[in-house]
Amino acid sequence: MAQRMMGWMRGVIRRARSDGGMTTSEYAVGTIAACALAAVLYKVVTSAPVVAALQSVITGALDAKA
Repeated sequence: MAQRMMGWMRGVIRRARSDGGMTTSEYAVGTIAACALAAVLYKVVTSAPVVAALQSVITGALDAKA
């Protein structure tokens, strides 16, 4: 009976120490961080100075004399 109880306790402790749900939370935090980075990059790329620089680069490439 004592061995059976000890085996049950070991199983409970093993399950309590298990970090089976960690990967899901890590994916969630990584997804949120990626979305935040995408939002910042979108704001930077759509800002007036960057849009003007991109337009000048494209205009210069299209108007190039070969």
